[in-house]
Amino acid sequence: MKTEMTTLDFLDRAADIYDDVVGVIADDGTEYTYAEFEERVNRLSNALAEFGIEQGDRVAMLASNTHYFLEALYATNQLGAVYVPMNYRLVPDDYEYILSDCEASVVIADHAFADKVEAVRGSVPAEQFVGYEADRIDGDWVDYMDLVDGASPEPPERPDISEDDDASINYTSGTTGDPKGVVRTHRTEHWHALVLNQHMEIRDDDTYLWTLPMFHCNGWGHTYAITGTGGTHVCHREFTPEGTLAKVREHDVSFMCGAPTVLNRIIAHHDENPSVETTGDRDVRIATAGSAPATATIETVEDDIGWRIIHIYGLTETAPIITTSNSPRRLAERGRDLKVNQGSETLATDVRVVDENGDDVPADGETMGEVVVRGNQVMDRYLNKPEATEKAFNDRLPGYFHTGDLGVIDEDGMVAIQDRKKDIIISGGENVSSIQVEDVLYDHPDIAKAAVIPTPSEEWGEMVTAIVVPKSDDLTKEGVESFCRERLAGYKIPRQILIQDDLPETATGKVQKYQLREEFWEDEERLIGQG
Repeated sequence: MKTEMTTLDFLDRAADIYDDVVGVIADDGTEYTYAEFEERVNRLSNALAEFGIEQGDRVAMLASNTHYFLEALYATNQLGAVYVPMNYRLVPDDYEYILSDCEASVVIADHAFADKVEAVRGSVPAEQFVGYEADRIDGDWVDYMDLVDGASPEPPERPDISEDDDASINYTSGTTGDPKGVVRTHRTEHWHALVLNQHMEIRDDDTYLWTLPMFHCNGWGHTYAITGTGGTHVCHREFTPEGTLAKVREHDVSFMCGAPTVLNRIIAHHDENPSVETTGDRDVRIATAGSAPATATIETVEDDIGWRIIHIYGLTETAPIITTSNSPRRLAERGRDLKVNQGSETLATDVRVVDENGDDVPADGETMGEVVVRGNQVMDRYLNKPEATEKAFNDRLPGYFHTGDLGVIDEDGMVAIQDRKKDIIISGGENVSSIQVEDVLYDHPDIAKAAVIPTPSEEWGEMVTAIVVPKSDDLTKEGVESFCRERLAGYKIPRQILIQDDLPETATGKVQKYQLREEFWEDEERLIGQG
């Protein structure tokens, strides 16, 4: 018997079986049982319907890790509409592009970020603007709480939703500068949550702390997996090491996620405050992705802080999880160093490493190729970008999504990423398009040439480094940084700026970035960052 796989299955199960369980704890400590959470979702669905939101319409969200982010996700999908979570670290021009590209009808924003949308409000198609604590926002915004409280709590009539219908659009940095909208269907989100459940060992008594941004691939799928399993979400509005440890103790947290930079900040805080308790009554596990954590980081987190690390690998386009080194059998055989690898393919996922002809490279742990993947959790397409979609699925091996990451594979099927084919820097878990940063640098009146590359960083895994050639002696590092700060999101601003007389180029004038990168990475085992 076939039934449609939709994201609503997860909330439906939680409300049916765990209605009396505290499902969501807001950042301020307010608790909502799953029955109460479902009612709030219904209210918001009805309010959005009053706005005229119908099946296929797009609802954009700009917020950090909050209870209403979760409410809006399910309320949107319940109407058959498409959820568009946005990175709150961007600048107004980015939001203008995203909201126009996805043709959002409604924008819901937290008071801390709404001014960035207000700045471009007249240039986007959205007609309704909802603000959390709207009285703190300049402009004409409907208050979120008033909207929810004033709507009917009755379940709305759901349209006929197919598993192949769009469920969400997640924007990721494109190599050409413009963000790419990764379209994920109900089926891809549903399937990924089931895979995630298996490999993250999620149980109904888990208390999950939101240190990972919810907008990242819909919180790496934990928005669905934790809910459907009956665990408890603990919202953490803004990550700080001391705040995280306090919530771990207060709520007896058992599970969380974070990029290696989160681990490094926890370690630094623990070094300065060794007597502070790092767990409640239960053991803690933490999943990490992005750059592989360094062996020393793994040892400190597991031996000194007492948290078990689960390392995963993936991309926004793949939900993200497609590999994990969480294998007790392999760990017993090969030791903890295994965790610096991206790991072997997850359940019902086909991960290969192929050469330029699309043939599998030898499984010797040395021969490099591109990592490609096929699975039900892989995206449907890039929004409004058919050529990019075609290339992503057919470059070397037709029918597989091409990650742009270069790696090796060993006899146990363990993948280790070594380098990147694409012009992307991953700093602190955030994707940065080096092309976008270069475009900004070339707009500077005193810069003749520019190249942006990743360089090693203990804190961020990779650091955005700009190497520029001046047109005049007036160029300064401080001036370049200030120029970028006015035009780029904070995490995209070069952390290191080098002024040189020239750049290495080919005979046709193309900058040889590979040569520049080698100068910085010659003492590293891989040409990618390890946090």
